[in-house]
Amino acid sequence: MKTGNAYLPLHYGKAPSWLFQRMKRLSRELTICIVNEWGPEEMLSKLSDPFWFQALGCTLGFDWHSSGLTTTVCGALKEGVAGIEKDLGLYIAGGKGKASRKTPSQIEAYCDGASLDPQPLVYASRMSAKVDNTALQDGYQLYHHTFLFTNRGSWSVIQQGMNDQNRYARRYHWKSDGISNFVNEPHQAICCNRRGKSLNMVAEESEQSRQTTAEIARELPDKTISELKKIEDLYLPEHHDIKSFNINTKRFEKILLKTYERQPETFEKLLAIEGVGPKTVRALSLLSELVYGAQPSFRDPARFSFSHGGKDGHPFPVDKKTYDFSIDFLQNCINKAHISNQDKKEAFKKLSNFRVTS
Repeated sequence: MKTGNAYLPLHYGKAPSWLFQRMKRLSRELTICIVNEWGPEEMLSKLSDPFWFQALGCTLGFDWHSSGLTTTVCGALKEGVAGIEKDLGLYIAGGKGKASRKTPSQIEAYCDGASLDPQPLVYASRMSAKVDNTALQDGYQLYHHTFLFTNRGSWSVIQQGMNDQNRYARRYHWKSDGISNFVNEPHQAICCNRRGKSLNMVAEESEQSRQTTAEIARELPDKTISELKKIEDLYLPEHHDIKSFNINTKRFEKILLKTYERQPETFEKLLAIEGVGPKTVRALSLLSELVYGAQPSFRDPARFSFSHGGKDGHPFPVDKKTYDFSIDFLQNCINKAHISNQDKKEAFKKLSNFRVTS
């Protein structure tokens, strides 16, 4: 299931070397502690929780209220466990920018040494990214993708997109438990400060639209292009950002030819086809609504604020029980970690700044 999102302001630059080295060391020891006590599956569960992830970032010493927390914490975790992945039974692939495109090859390399079939994991990596970039069009373009998995084949995804217009980033968390498909309400929790209009093709209420778009994709391209041209002069619903003149008809026809040849039985199979991107999905959803009456959802799936809620109760009240549990859990791990007393003192100090007193 998809376990949550977090929205954070965009901050540029990078962590200073001295801080990142400390983050690597501490993240390594905390990971070892958690895996030794509860196993690698528990580490995945913790990292897939956006609340706990924020608390971890604060503990490691990074600014908890910025987009850089995601990329830096994931980088520290990946480098921190480098060389001991097999001992831990926990593997971390991907990263920011160009590193994210190496995720499939890194998964395959790890699986070769762990005697795991890489194909289901590579598919999960690609589909989680495709869903958050294409099926859920919320204005945040992915630029970071980290894929974590265990020697049992369980997996988790931490990825982030940016919105240059509102200067915020949105973080998405995924976990393999409970996933039957990738396109029907994969979210367990979404944390954000900002909500807006989104084409949400993974909402439960988009089921009819998903079925219809897959049906349209199986039809002859000429028929679909003809229907699209008919609506050029129509008054489009306000919630549709796309207009027919925004569509590159020749490219759209090439994609439709590919989908016609593949005959995708479901929306998930349609989404998995290479070349089917945001504009294709939006155009098909437009046809689905205007020609066949199957309206997609435009509900932003965000439900919670970043971290454990806003201190002033906006946009959502603080969940103190979850909040305190995350902090207490990390305090216990810091106590058990094999690090210097000075590092423990600094970690406790950072974590104490994260606690809500009211």
